[in-house]
Amino acid sequence: MNETVYINRLSAFFPNRPVGNDEMEQYIGLVNEKSLLAKRLVLAKNGIRQRYYALDREGRVTHTNVVMAANAVRGLLDAELTLDGIDLLSCATASPEQIMPSHGVMVHGELQGSRHTEVVSFAGSCCTGMQALKYACYATLAGDVRNAVCVASERLSAWMMARYFERESELINRLSDQPILAFEKEFLRWMLSDGSVALLLQAKPAENALSYRIEWIELTSFANETETCMYAGGDKDGHGNLRGWTQFAEQEWIDRSLFSLKQDTRMLESHIVKLGGRFLREIAGRRHFDPSSVDWFMPHLSSMYFGKKIEDELKVCGYDIPAEKWFVNLPEIGNVASVSAFAMLDGLHRSGRAKKGDRILLMVPESARFSYAYALLTVC
Repeated sequence: MNETVYINRLSAFFPNRPVGNDEMEQYIGLVNEKSLLAKRLVLAKNGIRQRYYALDREGRVTHTNVVMAANAVRGLLDAELTLDGIDLLSCATASPEQIMPSHGVMVHGELQGSRHTEVVSFAGSCCTGMQALKYACYATLAGDVRNAVCVASERLSAWMMARYFERESELINRLSDQPILAFEKEFLRWMLSDGSVALLLQAKPAENALSYRIEWIELTSFANETETCMYAGGDKDGHGNLRGWTQFAEQEWIDRSLFSLKQDTRMLESHIVKLGGRFLREIAGRRHFDPSSVDWFMPHLSSMYFGKKIEDELKVCGYDIPAEKWFVNLPEIGNVASVSAFAMLDGLHRSGRAKKGDRILLMVPESARFSYAYALLTVC
């Protein structure tokens, strides 16, 4: 058994060049002129200035989710760590390219030259990256592996293309003169981004670089208390129960836009911040941990709109984490779902601002059915 686990290397891969707000339609298309109103409203709130798309200007795919994950993993390698040295590949995504095989084994298959090894695959929403990290951490603690690689990757642009909204647009325009598509479907198009980040976990810190010791990782789900909030591949019935795509006729897959990403914004507003505060209080009490004591706070924000709300909730909980302790790169890279927490850590690492002894609190809320993840790291 090992006593500690360290994140010793980080590698990020973001495809192509960053896409500014005025260029988005050139990549993901425009549903109709009315949807420009949704774009203006959403961008005014979310604070995102640019994002990355694994697409060219004609909407053609330049990198798959699997390729981006493999590229991030390759960025960890050197003469000391080769593909043959990876003992565990722990993969996460909210946007797999296929239903089966699993995303993880597809990434392994893309890593030509690697040996057969243990692969685990986590799929879901934003917390999947932290779930994959916890598995890699525990495998390292147990002494089962020497070199564990955790990689989160997303190609969310695959769900944002205008052509997937055309049928829905026709139905809405025929039924009523609404100015935009249903907000719970349209607003996500202007927030999401593509990319991947990989981490190398080992039982000893790096000799010639900063390492991040994992003190603990906490995850929980409030699905026992809440309805589904964000979903794809299904639709809700009149009682709020989610019915999967297999329960619908094929024509309904199109008419109901079953495979578009949807979010109940009213439910999001009611629960996402308060339940996150509730879980943090539970962790703080159980671990005798004061969140105010951290040097860096990295909350995964789907939109900068939630920044002030989280700040207010922290104060209600009795925690004072001033703005200068926050590190958020959402405006520069967009919302990359399961990748976002790792991308913040990578951004801080590359900035040179992290110092030995600093403590970092990662926070990942997930609105799908309200799951949460927190992790405490110490810079070594």
